[in-house]
Amino acid sequence: MSLSPLQKIRYQYQPKLPLILQNDIHNVAVKFGEPTESVSDQEKIREMFPNTYGLRKISFEKAPSKASDKKQVVGVILSGGQAPGGHNVISGLYDALKKANRENVLLGFKGGPSGLIDDDYIEITDEYIDQYRNTGGFDIIGSGRTKLENVDQFEKVDQVAKKHGLTAIVIIGGDDSNTNACVLAEYFAQKKNGVQVIGCPKTIDGDLKNEDIEASFGFDTACKTFAELISNICRDSNSAKKYWHFIRVMGRSASHVALECALECQPNICFVGEEVEAKNQSMRDVVNYIADVIEDRGNRGLNFGVAIIPEGIIEFIPEAKVLIAKLNDILTDNEVEYGKLTNWNDQYAFAVAHLDDNSAKLFESFPVDIQKQLLMDRDPHGNVQVSKIETEKLLIVLVDKELKRRKAAGTYKGSFNYLNHFFGYEGRCAFPTNFDADYCYSLGYNAYLLIANGVTGYMSTVANLAAGPENWTAGGIPITKMMNLEKRHGEYKPVIRKALVELDGPVFKYFEAHREEWAKNTCFRYPGAIQYYGPAEVCDITTITLALEHGVWKED
Repeated sequence: MSLSPLQKIRYQYQPKLPLILQNDIHNVAVKFGEPTESVSDQEKIREMFPNTYGLRKISFEKAPSKASDKKQVVGVILSGGQAPGGHNVISGLYDALKKANRENVLLGFKGGPSGLIDDDYIEITDEYIDQYRNTGGFDIIGSGRTKLENVDQFEKVDQVAKKHGLTAIVIIGGDDSNTNACVLAEYFAQKKNGVQVIGCPKTIDGDLKNEDIEASFGFDTACKTFAELISNICRDSNSAKKYWHFIRVMGRSASHVALECALECQPNICFVGEEVEAKNQSMRDVVNYIADVIEDRGNRGLNFGVAIIPEGIIEFIPEAKVLIAKLNDILTDNEVEYGKLTNWNDQYAFAVAHLDDNSAKLFESFPVDIQKQLLMDRDPHGNVQVSKIETEKLLIVLVDKELKRRKAAGTYKGSFNYLNHFFGYEGRCAFPTNFDADYCYSLGYNAYLLIANGVTGYMSTVANLAAGPENWTAGGIPITKMMNLEKRHGEYKPVIRKALVELDGPVFKYFEAHREEWAKNTCFRYPGAIQYYGPAEVCDITTITLALEHGVWKED
């Protein structure tokens, strides 16, 4: 296999660890904090997780360790969508295991949770892991989206664990994947089989964070990858001066990616879904805002610009959210009857007949392609597959119609030529930034320390992330602390609460203070390609989001 120069040199990069994790593993001790409670639904979550609820927050400090010296056989899986840095979590876990005891074993189960159920695995060795250090992707063992939620699955995993003598399982994933980790930890604790379960926070969407988890890994790399592409389009837009570019970016349940890309590139328009919902804006409100910006610029001879659209915005528009919820219920409650319909006209008529007047009217106003996308098969959680809804195309159609109306009325004198883009998969497997390479390696290394200290049902955490790796802190947080109840497939299930953009937080406030200027004028910012070698202020910088949250952002 031919390797690029960057591949070769990245294999040799040694990720930076927090000072506490640079100590000899036997000289890192656990410090327990106060007992924790779930973010909501405390009584019900406690009932569901009697063996792992109320655990204490953990931090590590330099002191003689009471960790076990027993041989560890650890299983690891990658779960959910890809995110840059997953390979480094496994690398950090592997290196810590081997540093503690060369006899320790790491088994990588293939294809996500299904690998644990089907006993499909590979033993991670020095030679094997060295092919994946500091690289993007999840191809080291693959990933999957199988949910661990029934006793039959748990029993199969238990059997696999006994077969290999597993002492712990590390689940690397997002909110749903770490919900799996929490449920599996509770099952094992109830069984008293001695198998620990540790989670690691992953998602490029950035919505797995809270007071204890400052950032999910992959967010940094994905946003910088998207920002490079968006800024290239900004430069092209300002050069050609004849196109409006509508760019949809990943972020189904939260708008963190769109917001970070806006801070990086300063486009003319960026929507934050959480604001749209908070202000109870309609589809008409959203369309009018875009049309207003285009009209103002066009009437001043600026017939170009860039708009960033979070992929989940359609679910943040209240009337559209109601429509989608009703469609979810219709398709769930009438699964057999609807499944027999093969003709689009019949499917359309069936949906409209079961909708109330307001939702039916909104549904009918959408282009046929969007209507079909809204009626596609649901995802494993019973939700519409928002990533497949081409929201940017929907907005283009509606905005074009509105601008033609304004032109006929004589208020709009510009021209509207447009192009659409979707950036998602381009960022999920990029070479991780130095930040993500360091952060992920630290998360994996830290996961071993949690295992060695005998805890289960914890998330590996590394904090103080805006201060540079040498100042990072390490520890763990009980996964039950992040849990709440949400309706899935018509039933309330325990899941990790997603972190939405805080409209009163420093990140949104900064954006809010500048967006009017960005809309009116051409203020594009060009972050450029990700840098791996050179000055720390270029190569090791965090996202603007993280810098603003820590109060260390300095404008150019």
